[in-house]
Amino acid sequence: MYSFNINMLADSINSLSTNKKLTMDQLDLILSQEYDTETASTLMRKLCLQSTSDDVSKKGMEFLYMHGFFEDLQRLIDKNKESSNESNQKWAAVYQITIDRKLRRYPPDVLLNYAENFKTDEPELKCIIEFIKIIIYYGLNQFGKLGNFLEKQQDLFKQIDDRFLLSLFNQRLNQNLFGYYLVRNEVIIARKHAFRVLNQTTNPKTKVNIHTTLGLSYIYDTYFQGIFHLSEAIKITKKHHLDTSRKIIEQHNIPFLSAHFKKVDGIASPDKSEQAHIEIAKGNYEKAQAILSEIDIDSPFKKYYLGLANQDRNILLQSYNHFIEKRSDYFFSRLPLNALKDLR
Repeated sequence: MYSFNINMLADSINSLSTNKKLTMDQLDLILSQEYDTETASTLMRKLCLQSTSDDVSKKGMEFLYMHGFFEDLQRLIDKNKESSNESNQKWAAVYQITIDRKLRRYPPDVLLNYAENFKTDEPELKCIIEFIKIIIYYGLNQFGKLGNFLEKQQDLFKQIDDRFLLSLFNQRLNQNLFGYYLVRNEVIIARKHAFRVLNQTTNPKTKVNIHTTLGLSYIYDTYFQGIFHLSEAIKITKKHHLDTSRKIIEQHNIPFLSAHFKKVDGIASPDKSEQAHIEIAKGNYEKAQAILSEIDIDSPFKKYYLGLANQDRNILLQSYNHFIEKRSDYFFSRLPLNALKDLR
């Protein structure tokens, strides 16, 4: 094991970045002992870009990805593409898929095909490729595809002995399991994974997403628990200036939850479908019908609102079938199903 004086090395990022013997795990230990979480994260971000170690340059991409530093990630990808090390080049190619997916540079099927046909013997890289497949399918609302991938994922973990990567992979896995178990309507298990992510991650965007979805997971339980998590998400967006996320929560998620529980005093939304949902909560069915006539009914949620506004069993059944057949979403499919029961 390489020995070092923490106080001496932590004073100089340059010293750390040029030391090829230090692993990501050791760098993380040094910085976490010397600095607060936010400062340590900032310094690790710099080290990932500056390090002359091939190992840090590869695994630093996972750190940057999981912390939401996507511009830095692209810079590190470009650096690894120019590496003389074939493994670094392969890692760069895989993370480039991640960036291309995020920026929607190519259709999902093109990226999925590339990931499916990527050849590597490195278990860490195989694991990352599987995560890429999962997130592409998740974006396509093909939640039913996730089960087999998640089983394969846990087997791959056994082949990895890098503690730092495993820690980040576990964060990824818990995020995926949260979404997977929620759409499978296994809510208690889903929430368990959500709270694990909140305890693991320092990424504010991840915390916002988890709190938001957690809030919606209480839609069949209690308004107050749901609005608590949405309020927590709002606090984080304000602290970290995540204005786009804040607007989505304020203009879509909070109106959705509030209308569902018929707590709509002072609630408004620029979104036509949520405006209709609010009117339904007030009992103004004709007004809701008029609003919905102005938009395309192109999602199971909008079909659900249309079914409610018209008190129409057939439309509610269409919404239910859309949730199940096209999204494999057994959680939100309960919305039209419960409405159908109430019409009896």
